[in-house]
Amino acid sequence: MDLKEELQHVGGFVNLELLAKQVVEGFIAGMHKSPFHGFSAEFAEHKIYNQGESTKHIDWKLFAKTDKLYTKRYDEETNLRCHLIIDNSSSMHYPEMQKFSLHHLNKISFSALASASIMHMLKRQRDAVGLSVYSDTYEYYAPEKGSDRHRHMLTKELERVVVSMPQAKTTDTYTYLHHITENLHKRSLVILFTDMFQESAKDDQLFEALRHLKYNKHEVVLFHVFDKDKEMHFNFDNTPKRFLDVETGSYLNVYADTIKANYETEILKYFEALKLKCAQYKIKYVEADINSSFDNILTTFMVERSKFL
Repeated sequence: MDLKEELQHVGGFVNLELLAKQVVEGFIAGMHKSPFHGFSAEFAEHKIYNQGESTKHIDWKLFAKTDKLYTKRYDEETNLRCHLIIDNSSSMHYPEMQKFSLHHLNKISFSALASASIMHMLKRQRDAVGLSVYSDTYEYYAPEKGSDRHRHMLTKELERVVVSMPQAKTTDTYTYLHHITENLHKRSLVILFTDMFQESAKDDQLFEALRHLKYNKHEVVLFHVFDKDKEMHFNFDNTPKRFLDVETGSYLNVYADTIKANYETEILKYFEALKLKCAQYKIKYVEADINSSFDNILTTFMVERSKFL
């Protein structure tokens, strides 16, 4: 089945769960040719056998193939709690588009598909997942659970977010991260998708909120979602354009080439400051370019999950 056929002609995903499954299966197939080959068997339905455990559930057929000891996982096992957080402010719906495909996504649809793919990996690992969505309000919260019914409910919320098209919705990441932290009662792997576009005066407040998460012993991964070609390198043709801030409504009429060099210098400086701040607070910072594949997202998830357990 062509992945593009899994998408609606106008807005939204026809079957986000199926598309996420295909993304993950393609990723796992690629691992056989990567340094993460050893993860592929463990990831599917097994975990590495630890000396001293019962040998009752060792998969001897897998041992014959890999010369490594793995034990089978069972439905009642939950090894990790993961909470996904999505920024649904207006800037996350850039670029505005009528049709989506796997290789033609805006920031919010990239975040939703990445989240659905992580949820599918969590399902295979018998892990629990929760979801929070925020903009200038705390739009949605669901605690971490492991049932199929629960994951289906979260997928429906991701589908809603993609087509929500909020108008003039600002980003109050720092405010709602505090609220989300209060909802996380057990140690979790927290994964945040945001473009980090907000008023610069709020930067300190944002990292104070991220530090609040760390203080509660959660592990935090920040996927910085952006359109690298446009939002980092400002690659627009040099015709007169109106650049509009979709959150505040302010705009600037300008030729792109006039400000390209200064813009790129300032945005790179800002991104580097974000990376340094994340390193200072021991938050995993990952660039998430919407024009790239999901491999970096899923590889990061697997590595962080392995470190968390």
